[in-house]
Formats: sequence, structure tokens, C-alpha cells
Amino acid sequence: MMRVVELPLWLLVLILAFATVTFASHFLFPSVRWFFRKRLQRAVARLNERLERPIEPFKLARRHDMIQRLSYDPGVAQAIVDHAAENGVPEQVAFEDAQRYAREIVPRFSAFAYFSFGIWLAKLLSRAFYRVRLGAFDAAKLGNVDKDATVVFVMNHRSNMDYVLVTWLAAERSHLSYAVGEWARVWPLRTLIRSMGAYFIRRRSRNALYRRVLSRYVQMATEGGVTQAMFPEGGLSLNGEVGAPKMGLMSYIIDGFEPGKNRDVVFIPVAMNYDRVLEDRVLVAADMGGHRKFKLRWKYIIRHVSTHLWQRITGRFHRFGYASVSFGTPVSLTDFLAGAARNERGDITAPLADEIMARIRKVVPVLPVPVVAAILLENEQQSREAVVERFKLLVEDMKAGGAHVHMPRDDLDYAVEVGLRLLLLRKLVIEEDGMFRVNPTDRPVLGFYANSIAHLCGAVPTRVIASLEAEA
Repeated sequence: MMRVVELPLWLLVLILAFATVTFASHFLFPSVRWFFRKRLQRAVARLNERLERPIEPFKLARRHDMIQRLSYDPGVAQAIVDHAAENGVPEQVAFEDAQRYAREIVPRFSAFAYFSFGIWLAKLLSRAFYRVRLGAFDAAKLGNVDKDATVVFVMNHRSNMDYVLVTWLAAERSHLSYAVGEWARVWPLRTLIRSMGAYFIRRRSRNALYRRVLSRYVQMATEGGVTQAMFPEGGLSLNGEVGAPKMGLMSYIIDGFEPGKNRDVVFIPVAMNYDRVLEDRVLVAADMGGHRKFKLRWKYIIRHVSTHLWQRITGRFHRFGYASVSFGTPVSLTDFLAGAARNERGDITAPLADEIMARIRKVVPVLPVPVVAAILLENEQQSREAVVERFKLLVEDMKAGGAHVHMPRDDLDYAVEVGLRLLLLRKLVIEEDGMFRVNPTDRPVLGFYANSIAHLCGAVPTRVIASLEAEA
């Protein structure tokens, strides 16, 4: 037992390394994980005290555990059997596919990343580019939403800034779990977005097994009380209008809902509008081409970023006008189902989606640029006085119809100046001899902005849309 054993130095180092790793994995790592988990739990408890809707345990569960729970869910298990039979593959292969889908979908939420870095970055970006304003907001109605209900924010999709804007404005109320498309799955964006609690979806997938895994995740999150945010249009608006809803995610929530058994689901309509959408030209080009392929070339991105930085450095940068968010009247799924039962309706997904979209359209914020754009598209050339006069008439008409109008300083004359200045800076509008006319090549871009409020001002929509269709 006391004999001396000679070992090569490299072998001794290797043995010590294995011993160190074994000790750490069995004793040190669990203790460290336990220590940090306890600190995290205390931090989340303190955070929940100031949030209107606390972070639910579902969001804090370990990602590995959630993947396993989703993979072995009875509904997914049946889908695995069906997939194996339909495609002639072993069930084990189908199960591995389901697990791969689950790993792809389930986020890795970090409360620290979301409520410190994420909210700080969202606020910084929003204020750097826009003058942000909260539009229609009925605190009483939103405050009366059942605290045990699952809240789903349903939003129109104008820009990729929508994520940033709503994340910041909802920061004092709850964490939002977004459904994010394929564009966000690139490294390193993928890791950051997962840490923010977003989950990835394949919007165009028709794979039944994938759709079943996704639907069960959405249903589990809804049953777990996770506050969610979705864009029912399925993508950015190409023409500026609030589009028709696609009912995938909403149908998953409705299919998994049983009144009286599950907690209620409350849909909150959210409408956004901007004086400038960063992607407007790209979206308009895609609309005119009849496709959703966005051609973003690095040389153009570098040129725009360089120009922006130079304007910042030289003090010539002007923010892109106003960005506004409005909240509509909430819709309770329990109440809507009860009304549908009284009317003996069948599937309520389409009627519910249409009702929510109607409430979104009703509260779309009216901003200076969309109004000025609509006016300039009515006539080829107009004086400043004519624009101001028409502007006041349209704004009063929209206010009388119940629209939410945000005008800087509550001064309509100044609002016209803001709208014209922003359009002139971008050369969408040309001023000659005191007369303003639309740059012919940019008429569709002005139509993009006018269409955002077309449903709110009765006299403008037909002329604006017809003129654009004629040119196309």
C-alpha cells in the first residue's frame, strides 16, 4: 500500500484533470447552480412585486424539462404515431423529429436579459429614432382584466420596430412572449431572442407533426398563464393597411381552451403607427412585385448606417417623427364563446379574429405624416394654405368618428409643418414656388402611409387606393 508508483508527468496531469472535473460535476457545479438559482428566484420574486402580471412559473422552468414535457405530451405522441405511419418511418425516427422541433421552438428565457438589457435596449432604440407617444389607453378597462387570465396582445404589424416599441411600453406590466419568424434564427440573433423569451415558428410549414408540436407549446404556454404577443397578419404590412388575419396561432389557443376548466384568455388589441417606417421602400417594392421577398443588400445597409452615423456626428440628424401605440377594448374568450353559443355559431376562430382586427383598426393612431400624405395624393399640386385647410377638416372628421389623433403640441398648423418637413427631407415631396407636389416615383410610398389611416377618414381611401392601382 505504501509503495511508490512512478507515472509520467502527462499521465499525472490527466488523472488530476479527470478528478477535478468529477469533483466539480458531482459536488461543486450543483452547489453553484443551486446558489445562483436561489438568487435568481429571489430576484424574480422582487421583480414580480412591481409587475401587474407576474412572471409565471412556466416561463422559469428549465428549458430541458420543457422540451421533454413537450416531446412526451399525449397529443404529440399521437402525432408521432400518425407521422410514422404516413411516411413509412420507424416511430423512433418520428420521435427524434418531434424532439428536434421542440428544441427549435422552446425558448431559453432569462428574466435578467429581458428586464435589464432587453428593456434598456428597447427604450434606447425607440427614443433614438422616434418621439414615442402612448395613444388610446383605457386604464380602467385594462386594469379590470382578471389577474388570473392569460393575456394575449394582438397587434398590427407595421415595422420590425413593433417588437421594440411594445416591449418597452409593456415593461411595467409583464414579460411578453413573441412568436418570431425564420428571419431571427441566424446566429447570434437566435441566442439573444431565445433569452428574451420569444419562440421560433416556421410560418410556411405544412408538416403536421411540426404543427402539432407548435400548437401544444402555444396551448401549454396559454394554460400556464404566459403573457403573449402576436401579429395575426402573419408578416409586415406591404401596403400600409391593417390586413386580414391569419388564424394559425389564434386557432391553437381556441382549440386548447375549455371554458370553466382553463383560465380565461383575454385578447388585447394593439395598434401602432409611425411617421416613418424604416423598411417602407422595401415593403412597397415587395407589394408592387406581388411577393414577400425582401431584397436587402449589404452595400445599401452599410450606406444607410454610414449616412446615419455621419448625421449624428455632425448634429444634422432629425428623429423620424412620431411613433404611437394605442390599446383597444379587450376581448374575453370566455365571454365571446358564451355569445357564440347563444347565437348557435360553429367555429369561432374567424369571427373572433375579425372582431379583434376591427378593434385594432378602430384605434390606429393618426399622425401628421399619414394625414399629409393622404392630402397630397388627392391633388397634383397644392399650396401650404390648401394643405393646412384640408388637414384641419380631415382631423376634425376623424376625431368626430372616434379616432385617436396625436398631433404635436395639439397645434394643427405645427403638425402640418412637421408632416411636410419630414416628407421634404426624404424628397418624397417636392416644393416649387410655394407649391407642394408628390415626387412621381414615390407616390406608392406616400400611399403606404395614407393607407394606414384610410379606413378612418371616409373621403380619402377610395381616391388614394384607386390612384395607386391605376398607376400600377
